[in-house]
Amino acid sequence: MQVSSMTGYARHQGDAEGLGWIWEAKSVNGRGLDMRLRLPPGYDALEAPVRDLISKTLRRGNINVSLTVTKTAATASVRINEEVLARYVGLADRLASDYPFLAPARIDGLLGLRGVIDGGDENSPIEDSPPEAVAAERDRLQALLLAGLRTTLESLCEMRAAEGARLAALVLGQLADIENLTAQAVANPAISPEALRDRLLNQLKPLLEQLPPLPEDRLAQEIALLAGKADVREEVDRLTAHIAAARDLLASGEAIGRRLVSSVKN
Repeated sequence: MQVSSMTGYARHQGDAEGLGWIWEAKSVNGRGLDMRLRLPPGYDALEAPVRDLISKTLRRGNINVSLTVTKTAATASVRINEEVLARYVGLADRLASDYPFLAPARIDGLLGLRGVIDGGDENSPIEDSPPEAVAAERDRLQALLLAGLRTTLESLCEMRAAEGARLAALVLGQLADIENLTAQAVANPAISPEALRDRLLNQLKPLLEQLPPLPEDRLAQEIALLAGKADVREEVDRLTAHIAAARDLLASGEAIGRRLVSSVKN
């Protein structure tokens, strides 16, 4: 038996390449599957795969999913402008030839000259890489983020299943109580055929003794009316059918909330 609630909460965090992230997923009751996403700027490309993953994992509920990304370490990149460095080296060689008394240029001094080293944007640590490397790195980061979301949704499903199991146990207990009360009603001596006959005779006695006596057809109608009110077998059969239908729904593993309520109402 697998009954799942539609309410739950899950959180998962991870980090890689100097970035940390936190996924949060909340769900409440809903007629269908309604997704609301909150992604940080620059991560819009995740929306389609995130929606696809949610739809493959969950079937019903109003789902709110949010992603928070933060820096966990310095991620600035460093690039040497080799064209500028080459000009400085050429100039140093010419000056060394023209002024032999000067000390030769050192690499640390050349690297400290303006324009030789470019600092990358710490928010985009791979932007200075070749386009294919940038794409590969973004794909890898997206795969890590989606794996984190998958773990989050699995935790959410586990919480929903745990609550569903508690609800199923509660409903099954109530069904057992109804079934027990129904059995007690069936065993009640007051609804035995003998008791029903005696009660009908007592109810009909004033009609039989009145003068003038009732016509036979009117008397038959009164007898049928009283017999119908006294017979509870139809209600017992209805209750027994509802109990069986409810148990079948709980064992089906399908979305049963609305059908279960409808079954009880009918």
